[in-house]
Amino acid sequence: QVQLVESGGGLVQAGGSLRLSCAASGRTFSTYRMGWFRQATGKEREFVAAIRWSDMTYYADSVKGRFTISRDNAKNTVYLQMNSLKPEDTAVYYCAAANRGMYVRADYDYWGQGTQVTVSS
Repeated sequence: QVQLVESGGGLVQAGGSLRLSCAASGRTFSTYRMGWFRQATGKEREFVAAIRWSDMTYYADSVKGRFTISRDNAKNTVYLQMNSLKPEDTAVYYCAAANRGMYVRADYDYWGQGTQVTVSS
């Protein structure tokens, strides 16, 4: 069992940056693949980025080159650094943990409550 708590969301102007954090409980954090998803109002939840134990990362085309996912296994935390933010990045951002796989929503077993990111134009 893993509990996930996101933080770091907020209001930012277009072109700005935010860093989201996701703190995980449990002693086996390092064994999970971790991902970030987002859900804009009226839209489906979509994949943003994922990281395996510490090496492999994977990004949605819409954020590639602007967002960076990383993790600190000693702190049981995964991060999402978001640069060059656009109004279309506005959404609730969710952290998730997967036992196997990491590329699609169905791979993920545990979810946080989400944190709101709003990008103004």
